[in-house]
Amino acid sequence: MTDTPKPTPPMKAAIIPVTPLQQNCSLIWCTKTMRGALVDPGGDLDKLKEGVAKAGVTLEKILVTHGHLDHCGQAGMLADELGLEIEGPHEDDRFWIEQLDDDGPRWGMVAKSFEPTRWLKQGDTVTVGELTLDVIHCPGHTPGHVVFFHEPSRFAIVGDVLFQGSIGRTDFPRGNHQDLITSITQRLWPLGEDVMFIPGHGPTSTFGRERKTNAFVSDYALS
Repeated sequence: MTDTPKPTPPMKAAIIPVTPLQQNCSLIWCTKTMRGALVDPGGDLDKLKEGVAKAGVTLEKILVTHGHLDHCGQAGMLADELGLEIEGPHEDDRFWIEQLDDDGPRWGMVAKSFEPTRWLKQGDTVTVGELTLDVIHCPGHTPGHVVFFHEPSRFAIVGDVLFQGSIGRTDFPRGNHQDLITSITQRLWPLGEDVMFIPGHGPTSTFGRERKTNAFVSDYALS
């Protein structure tokens, strides 16, 4: 008796840490079409292109969660080089993207301002191959931060909104701690405790684990 092979999941993802800040750039792709997107290509473009080639993926777009340079400082450069469109973040992060040229040297990184092909808002969707991901506006870390959620895979890319055991900083310009708590508890928790997420830095986790153990947003911490 032979084991029945497991069906191929509709989406796959790989994490490629970039920049001195070790930001989790995510390569996501549709397994049916092998077409994919890079989420938050903040730097180390040669490393990213090597990862894409190794996975055998054809890039069709760039997705951006928010306007900080470790997440999107080189997104415009990659888009120009490869002829890709950029979708995201929400337009409330325009001011961050417009100052990338100045922020790069300040942090010892190469960064370039750009204009996204499409700004995103709450309720929008983005497509990657034959996949459709929901766009969830989650302000707090930055005012225009968005999260990408693939419901069939129970999977989210949350940028710097939520981390394993922590939450995003809110001491940057137009950051807001209460907005961040509200974004997490009102827009992420309802998606389900089984949702696995890739944060902008550090290891993956699930919403359920963070609701139980996160010192900032666990049910216990907020009770």
